[in-house]
Amino acid sequence: MKAAQITTLDGPSAVELVDLPTPEPGEDQVLIRVHAAGVAFPDLLQSRGLYQMKPDLPFTPGAEIAGEIIAAPEGSGFEPGDRVAALCLLGGFAEEAVAPLDMTFALPDTLTYEQGASVIFNYGTAYFALIERGHLQPGESVLVQGAAGGVGTAAIQVAKAFGAGRVIAVTSTPEKGAVALEAGADEFALADGFKDAAKEHGGVDIVVDPVGGERFTDSLRSLKDDGRLLVIGFTAGDIPTVKVNRLLLNNVSVVGVGWGAYVLTRPGHIAKEWAALEPHLKSGAIQPVVGPTFRLAEAAQALLTLDERRATGKVLLVPVTT
Repeated sequence: MKAAQITTLDGPSAVELVDLPTPEPGEDQVLIRVHAAGVAFPDLLQSRGLYQMKPDLPFTPGAEIAGEIIAAPEGSGFEPGDRVAALCLLGGFAEEAVAPLDMTFALPDTLTYEQGASVIFNYGTAYFALIERGHLQPGESVLVQGAAGGVGTAAIQVAKAFGAGRVIAVTSTPEKGAVALEAGADEFALADGFKDAAKEHGGVDIVVDPVGGERFTDSLRSLKDDGRLLVIGFTAGDIPTVKVNRLLLNNVSVVGVGWGAYVLTRPGHIAKEWAALEPHLKSGAIQPVVGPTFRLAEAAQALLTLDERRATGKVLLVPVTT
């Protein structure tokens, strides 16, 4: 089979297309023909050796996939040909991959393979942030930074699906604002004026922030009393600091959202999140936004698209097409 491998830690340009044997599934694993693989920031960081998970070189990155079952253990509930989404953790940038049974889920007929490969990381993160860490209540207002990206569009849709009142999207360009509106935001504001947009509505209850950097202080200023700023990541590159007197004086909270570290140490937790999201996936309330899509041989370009912050929606590889 074909696979895209990281052979040196020199960044996306060092990713190579190689021939590998088909992986052998273990007794608690399924073998999947990969129709779509999600491309995420951990993959980009791994290409430079900057992620906490540091496999020995060479290795095949790719943590989330969607495709069809080739082989599954007897009694697992899966049969060859079943459509699934799965978290394989490594090995997804390939024509075939193995995934643990407890991280493999039946893909609703309402979703394409590309959409299926866009759910677990981004929508799991958004659900963990808004519902589990942010305790979103019906009718509350939400401001989403980086709202045209994969996590941003997921946060918009999860917020709306779980009862948020108004969702304000923050983007760097009007074109990205249009993507956020299409994803379900009620309005968008450009990054240099979002605080004023929030204050027009008396502030917001929750800020979802996968960006960090210089926007952070104005995100705090955008909150109402009892507001929560959810820290998901730092795609801007800079890790901000906060003067805690701002938290005290305004009675607001800064909440860490480390999805991967949390769910991967709690067996069954991803399945609980999938179960919470599944009715909204089936109803169409959640429709993952598919972004730039690349063939397996173009894995380096896919990673560069993330690196250069050119992507809207979820960046994907399509190792096998239907």
